[in-house]
Amino acid sequence: MGGGGRMSDPPSGKKTAAEALKRAPHEKPPFTIGDLKKAIPAHCFEKSLVTSFRYLIQDLLMAYALYYVATNYIDQYLPSPLNYVAWAAYIAVQGCVLTGAWVVGHECDHDAFSNYNWINDLVGLVVHSSLLVPYFSWKISHRRHHANTQSLENDEVYVPRFKSNIRNYYKLLNNPPGRVLVWLTTLLIGFPLYLMFNVSGHKYERWTSHYDPHSPLYSDRERKEIIISDIAILAVIYGLYQLVLAKGFAWVFCVYGGPLLVVNGWFVLITILNHTHPSLPYYDSTEWDWLRGALCTVDRDYGILNKVFHNVCNAHVCHHIFSMIPHYHGLEATEAMKPILGEYYQYDGTPILKAMYREMKECIYVEKDEGETKGVYWYRNKF
Repeated sequence: MGGGGRMSDPPSGKKTAAEALKRAPHEKPPFTIGDLKKAIPAHCFEKSLVTSFRYLIQDLLMAYALYYVATNYIDQYLPSPLNYVAWAAYIAVQGCVLTGAWVVGHECDHDAFSNYNWINDLVGLVVHSSLLVPYFSWKISHRRHHANTQSLENDEVYVPRFKSNIRNYYKLLNNPPGRVLVWLTTLLIGFPLYLMFNVSGHKYERWTSHYDPHSPLYSDRERKEIIISDIAILAVIYGLYQLVLAKGFAWVFCVYGGPLLVVNGWFVLITILNHTHPSLPYYDSTEWDWLRGALCTVDRDYGILNKVFHNVCNAHVCHHIFSMIPHYHGLEATEAMKPILGEYYQYDGTPILKAMYREMKECIYVEKDEGETKGVYWYRNKF
């Protein structure tokens, strides 16, 4: 990285803890969006409706196969307590597969699924609603996040705290058991709390929710879309209610609720780790510009799950610079951009569990360097 090191090693490269924490460059880059676009093969920007549907259908078929095996074989052929172990394995694996489907649905948010807006919105509405995510509401707020990444004033989610805003209970939790507790709570209920109450989101002048058509998140012309999202969510909830009446709560939780919790946990973990790193700066309005903000993301390595998650984790830098590139071209586009990005490309191959603990320990609040007058802020952890 510039200003103290680099993180552009290939995923197989080893890196010491000190090297992984060196700061990213924060100066305006010597290249432009046009330079990066020219470096990427033109076909990477092409969207194939057939290919996009192939990935979605592949995920849905895998999800159905897991459901079929679980509901027809686990309780019938496995004695207790092996059946509980098998259900836990099903929930974990099914949650990963459905996270992949979530990622394909997320392509619709950026019109990267196809060249047809109505198909993007229809597929996105069905996929997201099936996972209890209000599609249009999320699409609007997520695009604002992409438009304002790493802006202290305007970013939409995971807005960092200042030291003066740290509450006493954060200090009480600043220890190994506390960090584990915070992570578990965040993974379990973080995403629903964000959607319902804007927890960790941009602060507005009044109460904000993704389900409220009159929320300050949305303009007047967007309110009808929020109502459509809400109706779709209510339809899914009603369907789940009928399933509970027919099959029982335990069955619905094992088949659907448990995997959904896993999906939400993966989503929160992926988004936090792609945007939270001791090396990444934040900017106030005096320094922020779109390209510098988009560059302040970090690619991570989830091993075999990179493929399951359609490379949303290890091609995230590319996704923030060119969100219209489909996921199946993300890695190729990333490799093409690396020579241009140079020290501005951020990659950290730290094992995910270790990275989770480290980021919770190191990234508590942001502040400027001592004596610094520019609007560049860095993570700190000292009270």
